[in-house]
Formats: sequence, C-alpha cells, structure tokens
Amino acid sequence: MIDPLLYFLLFLKASLLSSGGFSNLPSLRQDLLGLHWAKNADFSQSIAIGQISPGPNGLWVISLGYLTYGWAGALLALIALTIPTFFVLIVERAYTSIEKQRWVPGLMRGISLAVIALTLTVVWSLLSNTGADWKAWLIIVGAIALAASQRINLLIILGIAGLAGYVLYR
Repeated sequence: MIDPLLYFLLFLKASLLSSGGFSNLPSLRQDLLGLHWAKNADFSQSIAIGQISPGPNGLWVISLGYLTYGWAGALLALIALTIPTFFVLIVERAYTSIEKQRWVPGLMRGISLAVIALTLTVVWSLLSNTGADWKAWLIIVGAIALAASQRINLLIILGIAGLAGYVLYR
C-alpha cells in the first residue's frame, strides 16, 4: 500500500535534486521500484506520454504519478514538481547579484556535465532493462543519428521510429 506522504516526499526529493527534464528519473526509478510502487513499464510509458505531450519534458513525472497512484499520484507529483520552481525564483534573484563572479562559469560547466552524466545513466538504465535485440538497436542507432543531425524535428523522429518498430516487429 502506498503511503501518500512518503510518495509525495520521494517526488519532492527527486524534483529538488534534479535540473529538469529527465534528471529526476534515476532517483524516482530507484525509490519507486525499491518500494514496489512502480514497474519498469510505468517509466517507459510515462516518458513516452511526456514526449508526445505539449509542454516541458519534466511533465512526464505527472504521468508517472498517475500510472503508479492514480489521480492522487498525479496531483502529488504535480505539487512536488512545482515547489522547486518557487526556489528557482529565489535563486534567480541571488544569481543576478553573483553572475559576474569568476567562479560561476566553472560551476555552471560542472552542473552541465553532471546533467549529461545523468542523461546517459537514464539511457543506459532504460536500454539495459528492455532486452533490446538487433532490431531495437537498429532503431536506436537510427534515431540517435537523426537526432544528432539536428535537422529533423523530434516528433518526426518518434514517428519514424514507431513506423520502423511496426514494420520490424509485426
């Protein structure tokens, strides 16, 4: 049985310690799978829903909340996702007073590298749990190549990957 307060605190922790997008995925995945409140499929489905939905990438968390705890989970995830935004407003005020300091660019570069590492961790954890065969790897490599070109819209890449999956797996 899911404890609503602990559920909210796990989402809040993940949101507070993330930098947006999918950077809260490792924390949520570890916590929710560890408590058996979610399945791997819940994460894949919520990310897919988040990608095709309009708005910021971080909204996949609300889908995860819904898939794991219904409407209450979606509401708790939304509140937990929103609270850190208020902290950002406070940090923004402080940042304008320190942005000219010499140490700030190095700090920002370090944070950027950490985000890249978290993103690669997410990709690896999703790929290692799917049991990908050669067909899946073909789709993955093709999608990465198209995305790396930065000439094709991500929605078109998703459509092409879906069509390739349909053709290869039917």
